[in-house]
Amino acid sequence: MEKTLKKTAVLLILTAALMLTGCNGSVRKYSFEGSNPEDSEIYVSPVAGLTDDFFRGVDISSYLSQIESGVEYRDFEGNQLDESGFFKLLAECGVNAVRVRIWNDPKDKDGNSYGGGHNDMDTAVAIGKLATEAGLQVLADFHCSDFWADPSKQKSPKEWAHYTFDNKNSALSEFLKTSMDRFYSEGVNVTMVQVGNEINNGFAGETVRERINSLLVTGTNAVREAAKSNGKSVSVALHYTNPESSNLLDYARDLKKAGVEYDVFAVSYYPFWHGTTERLTEQLKNIAENYGKKVMVAETSYLYTPDDGDGQGNSVSSDTAGVVLDYDISVQGQANEVRAVINAVKNVGDAGIGVFYWEPAWIPVRVYNPDSPNAADVLEQNKVSWETFGSGWASSYSKTYDPNDAGKYYGGSSWDNQALFDFEGRPLESLKIFRYVFSGTAKELEIVKVDNIRYESGIGAAVQMPSTVPALMNSGDTKDIAVIWNSEQVNKAESAGAGTYEIAGTADDGGVKYELVCILEIKKINYIKNYGFEDADMSMWEINGNGVGKEADNNKRSGEYSLKFWDNVPVSFTAEQKIIGLPAGRYELGAYLQGGSAGSNPIFELYITVNGERFAAQSGVTSWQNWDNPVVDGIDVPEGAEVTVGVKVEAAAEAWGAWDDFYLYEAE
Repeated sequence: MEKTLKKTAVLLILTAALMLTGCNGSVRKYSFEGSNPEDSEIYVSPVAGLTDDFFRGVDISSYLSQIESGVEYRDFEGNQLDESGFFKLLAECGVNAVRVRIWNDPKDKDGNSYGGGHNDMDTAVAIGKLATEAGLQVLADFHCSDFWADPSKQKSPKEWAHYTFDNKNSALSEFLKTSMDRFYSEGVNVTMVQVGNEINNGFAGETVRERINSLLVTGTNAVREAAKSNGKSVSVALHYTNPESSNLLDYARDLKKAGVEYDVFAVSYYPFWHGTTERLTEQLKNIAENYGKKVMVAETSYLYTPDDGDGQGNSVSSDTAGVVLDYDISVQGQANEVRAVINAVKNVGDAGIGVFYWEPAWIPVRVYNPDSPNAADVLEQNKVSWETFGSGWASSYSKTYDPNDAGKYYGGSSWDNQALFDFEGRPLESLKIFRYVFSGTAKELEIVKVDNIRYESGIGAAVQMPSTVPALMNSGDTKDIAVIWNSEQVNKAESAGAGTYEIAGTADDGGVKYELVCILEIKKINYIKNYGFEDADMSMWEINGNGVGKEADNNKRSGEYSLKFWDNVPVSFTAEQKIIGLPAGRYELGAYLQGGSAGSNPIFELYITVNGERFAAQSGVTSWQNWDNPVVDGIDVPEGAEVTVGVKVEAAAEAWGAWDDFYLYEAE
């Protein structure tokens, strides 16, 4: 099997090589035109048909603040890089564009930086000039806010906060024109501009869709006018997130209806939050085909280590609740993720124009090791740098602008374990992925690891343990290899009945053995069909009301789907299932609920009716992935009873959350 996989890899490389040449053997003119795979410690197969005009970008908005804080970056030979050398290294690794965020006025009244790279126009121009000198293009990302803009917050700049809407339109136009004029006068090679950042739920302090779109018309027109007056051409991008959501097409439809003239529909795609790359391709292709737009991924990244490098803590790690880590947490896994996203965008067709990696250089100022005797001193020194130079995600000064988030949780980088440099500033082999997607690498296919697995069996039935387990390959794919389980442990678990057990196993691949453990769960019979909404058939559920539906995103508790709710008007719905042929007995009903922004006196009710008699448990929501488990127990069901289970929700506009993993078990 392994030999077959190796042969397949060679065929893929040869196929890609043929696609990079014409029928007469002439090579198309790409910057990385060779078909010979490069020597590397990581495995990468080339992305077929990729051309040099495909954006292979990095967002390094925090770079100058890092340098000011004393961070040192090195090349692959260990030599320290000056600013020019850093950008040349990016270019040598296949990067052809740099993205930089721009905030209007990211400081308090005394001039203290809010942090996050202190990305005002001065910083953006300085980074833009360094990138331009290295032959790189620049994507200018105007948040049109004084600090972080994302789906949860889109605050107006301080100066615009009390403007009338007409005056805000004028201020937006003037700000963008003036900023673009400065870029051009300084010789910065701005080839694309984002008007707004992750504008799903707002823009520049506005949350009503009509007003958002009006500002977008103003903003896109201002960028084009500035480019024209400077004799330049520029692409205008609009940036959203949650590409797994069915709402994505709604934004494109609304933009067309509002007459917003833009070129590129851009999305953030983080695999641990935003579903599969297949879904990403599908969504982007729909937008490209239905609305005639170019599409790209403006942000992506993946972790190469679970460790925290600066004492701030990580946004995503191996034990983070609610995330799906489909790639190995390693340099190889990180490279696999980037290649997969590039391939997903390329699979859109000619409309798929690029991928940008988010903050690959945002590493620790000083490396923090909690087990080190000087850990406390290192953390204190880092805090001083974050405050002084803005090299953390937020400083304490940001509380005057964003008191509810940055003002409470300010600190360092929560992204250092997703950088393309290690904690000491040495480049990882995954930084070369932007080059390797053309050439591929000569690394052979091999097993990276065989993970422990989980397996479920029904109570009362003989436990049939799996005969094979998936082995993770360095390509990111898996192959099945044979496994033998400890039969004594299996028999004991089977005799004990419902519960969770550890079963030792030994997997074998051509004589190479791997020890692993199976977490065996012997489950009671769940009488609720499609209890986790994983099946395509939803006919057993009767759903009435608004703002609710099956969705594949980061709101699920397990699997890929949940029953998600959100609406911009008050949320009101029921979801019910009739249980047919339930045996007489005593039962327990349960489910899981998470969410937020429910307003005052919301109703979240789990219930069951038995021959018309209703039994219920009340629940509530507090925050994302904080699951409540309402339970209705002691339910007596007579023979032939009519039984219905369900949930009822009444909550405020913009309440959000999900139900998942319903169960109806016979009580012990």
